[in-house]
Amino acid sequence: MCTVCGCGEGDLRIENAPHRHDDPARLIKLEQDILAKNDRYAAENRRVLESRGILAFNVMSSPGAGKTSLLVETIRAFEGRRACAVIEGDQQTSADADRIRAAGAQAVQINTGKGCHLDGHMVGHALDRLAPAPDSILFIENVGNLVCPAAFDLGEARKVVIFSVTEGEDKPLKYPDIFAVANLVVMSKVDLLPHLAFDMDTAVANARKINPDVAVLRTSASSGAGMDDWIQWIEAARADLSMVPVPSRAAG
Repeated sequence: MCTVCGCGEGDLRIENAPHRHDDPARLIKLEQDILAKNDRYAAENRRVLESRGILAFNVMSSPGAGKTSLLVETIRAFEGRRACAVIEGDQQTSADADRIRAAGAQAVQINTGKGCHLDGHMVGHALDRLAPAPDSILFIENVGNLVCPAAFDLGEARKVVIFSVTEGEDKPLKYPDIFAVANLVVMSKVDLLPHLAFDMDTAVANARKINPDVAVLRTSASSGAGMDDWIQWIEAARADLSMVPVPSRAAG
């Protein structure tokens, strides 16, 4: 699995433990081939989306950070204003897609089995089945994982990382690649801050150590805090479909 997605090589270090690698040149070539193939699928997805005026977001986070809850409330906020559709990525179950449909939006579930991320090919097939309406908004909820999704372009216009206040402030430093490619970091579950020893300023500072230009919003899907700012950010992105596509993978 790690050889396929490229997550187990490169700067791997295990303290005080001997280890060996297969031929590094062969593994690097395999990773390059996989990512190049993915980029071709992603480019076709982007062409289709842009031709239909569909604004697509790749929504990434660790498991349980609140992606689906945020999307449910977002769909409700756009009800009667703009059509929304969702591609859901999970290893198993259709629970999240069911929640999205119950909120009133189209949804297609991708179950990746042992796969740790969505890729351009999967999303292309889901797009064919979903057929989002022209001029709509598409959210691609990636598999909960702060590592592998960073490397795979899906054809989206923006990459959004959800960062829950129930996680440690050091997450951006531990998982820099996903924060490096983000256009926006959404700090979620801020209603829980009075009950947590979480330093918001440190968390945001750590995110900007990795990506100095990243936008940051503070939200709670439960209380509604920050939801207006999130909707405004989406509308601003909607007004700028001519943006340069985000990088297909983290630098380096």
